[in-house]
Amino acid sequence: MKKHRHRSLIDYSIFIPSIIILILISIPFSMYESKSLEVLNRIFDSVVSTFSWGYIWYAIILVGAGLYLSFSKYGNVVLGDPNEKPRFNLFEYASILIAMGLGSTIMRTGMVEWANVTLDPPFGVEAGSSEALLWGNSYGMFMWSFQVFAIFVMAAPALGYILHVRKKPFMRISEACRVLFGDKFTDGIGGKILDIIFLVSILAGAAVTLGLGAPIITYNLAELLQIEQSFTLTLIVTIIWVTLFSISAYLGVEKGIKRLSTFNMYLAGAFALFIMIAGPGIFILNYFTDSVGFLLSNYFNMSFHTNAVNLGGKTYIESQTIFWFAYSATWAMLHSVFAAKISRGRTIREMILTYLLAPTAISWVATGVLGGLGVDRFMSGAVDVLSIVQEDAMAAIPAILRTLPLSSIAIIIFIVVAMIFLTTTLDSTTYTIASYTGTKDMSENEPSKKLRIIIAAVITITALILMQIGGLAPLEVLSGIMGIPIIVIQFLTIAAAKKMMDQDKAWLHNVRKK
Repeated sequence: MKKHRHRSLIDYSIFIPSIIILILISIPFSMYESKSLEVLNRIFDSVVSTFSWGYIWYAIILVGAGLYLSFSKYGNVVLGDPNEKPRFNLFEYASILIAMGLGSTIMRTGMVEWANVTLDPPFGVEAGSSEALLWGNSYGMFMWSFQVFAIFVMAAPALGYILHVRKKPFMRISEACRVLFGDKFTDGIGGKILDIIFLVSILAGAAVTLGLGAPIITYNLAELLQIEQSFTLTLIVTIIWVTLFSISAYLGVEKGIKRLSTFNMYLAGAFALFIMIAGPGIFILNYFTDSVGFLLSNYFNMSFHTNAVNLGGKTYIESQTIFWFAYSATWAMLHSVFAAKISRGRTIREMILTYLLAPTAISWVATGVLGGLGVDRFMSGAVDVLSIVQEDAMAAIPAILRTLPLSSIAIIIFIVVAMIFLTTTLDSTTYTIASYTGTKDMSENEPSKKLRIIIAAVITITALILMQIGGLAPLEVLSGIMGIPIIVIQFLTIAAAKKMMDQDKAWLHNVRKK
């Protein structure tokens, strides 16, 4: 009986094939890292050159679809009982979505992304010039703007609707598409393939995120303790991090993810205020204002830029924008499943607009403060940021933080904020995968804590092995390529959401009474 209860936690028909596929992908990458990376980069470069226009329009169309669902009759549809109060208040809800949407990656891109663009600016701008510096921070803000968050949230209406309105037991892509393809496809091999594609992309993306997120902490910790970077340090950091996650998972969403997310918002805000007071606050405010103005003036240029006429030659932002959208597509379903699960009691308008606006606003502020600090240190000659970034971008972060008064305290706070972001990211990720692969009725239950810890162990072990023996970089590129089938699935879920609401006349029957 005990064995049976354990097996009943998870749907092995989709989980085991996904793990096997991930292992089969990871082994050759680890054995032939340089060759794998070379082949995958060629494939990705071919995708960029052939489908740049497609990724650009894909992101724009999703923003349009989000605005349409928000401001049409569908925007009033409540995900759940129309008389039910939302599960979280607006600040808690936005904090959780921000923690999930941004994660520790904003700590890296906010601090050094401007340097990558300054070294290789678009539109024939001179590298290292004042205009290049404006392009740099503005592009860092653009990376965390409406297109990316539309990519993250636009499968959520369908998933939230099947879970909270139609009360389906499983919150899966196959279930969301039942209204389009019928019972035979959904319950057969077609539905399994859709669900396995989702799981493989999420497991790979989670391993890559852990692999890329850990150095944000280890580089600063090595600087703080004056020790060398090593795999042992990464292992220690990972053990601490997984311990924090396990505590959060045990406490659950209400006491775990919610409390960590809201606490981290306050801590990150205090850290930004410290940088403003102890650092070049006036410069940061001026540079932030310039960057936002420059971004708004050039938003459409960035949004539609493919450089078809080769103006100034191919530069950093062409391939980076496409990779960013493609990599975001890999994560799209994860974000949408999680957003759908925690949005009970919210209208579709509230869910979409919160995801479009709250993370965008916070990311712009974070990029303004962190990027402004880095640019000031570069311009003053305190840190040769551009030279450091050319060698090792991560090394620039502790070098910049060391220029602050009470620099050790600043580095510690930076580490804590990044660690909590990583914790909430994995917690949200495993919560989502457990919701997706579990066998409990997800419209009535929370995913198993035990299952979440098992999934966290799978992701962590995969990431550690790839970091130790190689293969992380190829998997990162593959994650971008894997976004292609996810894009197709996203458009299917948008069509499914509209069709389900039309069938149920949800804009009449499932809305709040005035």
